Amino acid sequence: MKVKKGSVAIYVLALMLVTAGYWNYISKETKTLETVSMNQNTQNTNDENLGDATLVSNNEITDANQNTEERTEEDKKIDDYFQESKLSRDTMYSQTLETYQGMLNNSNVSEEQKSIVTQEITELNKEKNAIMICENLIETKGFENCVIFVNVDSISVIVRADELKTDEIAQIQNIVSREMNAKVENIHIMTK
Repeated sequence: MKVKKGSVAIYVLALMLVTAGYWNYISKETKTLETVSMNQNTQNTNDENLGDATLVSNNEITDANQNTEERTEEDKKIDDYFQESKLSRDTMYSQTLETYQGMLNNSNVSEEQKSIVTQEITELNKEKNAIMICENLIETKGFENCVIFVNVDSISVIVRADELKTDEIAQIQNIVSREMNAKVENIHIMTK
């Protein structure tokens, strides 16, 4: 039987391919078996510890809760400051308006004085409205809270923030200057 060299080469090549395929198949089966075995071991380990008590530290949780409580307490004080300040300011305006109204109802007050009081009431209402608009506009710029106090020649703006950037100060000054017809140098901005 004569076998040609070309045929032998083809048979050897085919045998090599079959052998490589067989080794590839065996290695995949081995890896699959190892993975299944590892999963079973992990499951058995988990099952063995099922119901066991595990010691965990709650120090980190306690510290986080404590910081949150302290922060919440501080936030509450700051929120209370803004609410109380606005309430005090509004109470002062109400008392002033009440005094002016009493003067208007008093028969002993001259017509000239009543005219002056009427102008004062109008100005006071404009000021209250401008303050409300300013506070709302400032809050729309991203500040949580603010309160504005007007004195004879100055306006104090207190904003809830850790610090203010130059552009934020400029925004607040622009709002207050525009809405209250105030000069920028008379606007004093503080943080709380």
